[in-house]
Amino acid sequence: MALDVTSSVVPLDSSSETINVFWHEGMLEHDTGKGVFDSGIDPGFLDVLEKHPENEDRIKNMLSILKRGPIAPLISWHSGRLATISELLLFHTQEYINELLETDKSGAKEICHGTFLNSGSWDAALLAAGTAILAMKHILDRKGKFSYALVRPPGHHAQPSRADGYCFINNAGLAVKLALNSGCEKVAVIDIDVHYGNGTAEGFYNSDRVLTISLHMNHGSWGPSHPQNGTVDELGEGNGLGYNLNIPLPNGTGDKGYGYAMTELVVPAIENFKPDMVVLVIGQDSSAFDPNGRQCLTMDGYREIGRSVRALGEKHCNGRVLIVQEGGYHVTYSAYCLHATLEGVLNVPAPLLSDPIAYYPEDDSFSANVIDAIKNYHLDNVPFMRKA
Repeated sequence: MALDVTSSVVPLDSSSETINVFWHEGMLEHDTGKGVFDSGIDPGFLDVLEKHPENEDRIKNMLSILKRGPIAPLISWHSGRLATISELLLFHTQEYINELLETDKSGAKEICHGTFLNSGSWDAALLAAGTAILAMKHILDRKGKFSYALVRPPGHHAQPSRADGYCFINNAGLAVKLALNSGCEKVAVIDIDVHYGNGTAEGFYNSDRVLTISLHMNHGSWGPSHPQNGTVDELGEGNGLGYNLNIPLPNGTGDKGYGYAMTELVVPAIENFKPDMVVLVIGQDSSAFDPNGRQCLTMDGYREIGRSVRALGEKHCNGRVLIVQEGGYHVTYSAYCLHATLEGVLNVPAPLLSDPIAYYPEDDSFSANVIDAIKNYHLDNVPFMRKA
């Protein structure tokens, strides 16, 4: 499989930092088809069928904005690779991987609603997994502080034994497993995709070594593939009780609401947990213009989240932050919001790119009340949050 990306060393002044971006063109071969939104259905009465929301165009724009946008001089490119089956088994069950292998051999199939394994999909999934692992290894080997795995198919809905929500393999989960197996005592995952990171949560639900935090719209369960509700009472089990923190935000939560959630909920949790590594799981479907979400983040909001996560990494993890791509389905605005997030992680003093379409008015009073209620719930029910 030919590589389209070559490593590059960007000449920068001594005060500049870089983000190491890991990518492989083979991930574009995952063809999710066309139909009514993500159903794959042609009803017969529409002249124009839209592409599945998780399509290659969204990633092509993310790729191009990092190559040719203002942030380009701050990017160092690295080629991804295929994951091995033994690596997949760090997070997933053998039975589930066997099922995916058999499906790949037998031909195209809808694994669950909207989640299609077609020709090229399995190799793309292996590349996404291997690329996320490689991005984490780059940090663990002390070759850089910031790595970004630009990957598809996404992964945070994939549970140890089932696919879900466009996801087959849990890319972030595999990267976390590598960190734990390489000497990290504790890893924190901050997931800002608009949908609950249920797969990652499920994989570490009984562990006190991984703190999973998910900020998502309050969508609940969507069927057999996604039995979790993403509610505040899903706190983990056994040794993991209290180490899965769900932050279901009301529809319409924007920059102020997300900022308040970061300040009041995420930052205190990380401060008390004191991780060795931070993994930021990003989805631009929390933006004000995404077809698959109902939140109102703009570029400014994403930029501030990136800045906040960087500060947490600097305080607890020697600055080490892995970023893993998930959703984000507005073909144009997702790329802009990615650019803003990475600007924040790099702590650039002023925006490098202006917002082409936001302004969106926000009344944050409702979200603030919800966030305050979640904070009180955590203080009452999460033991490590009560530690001073």
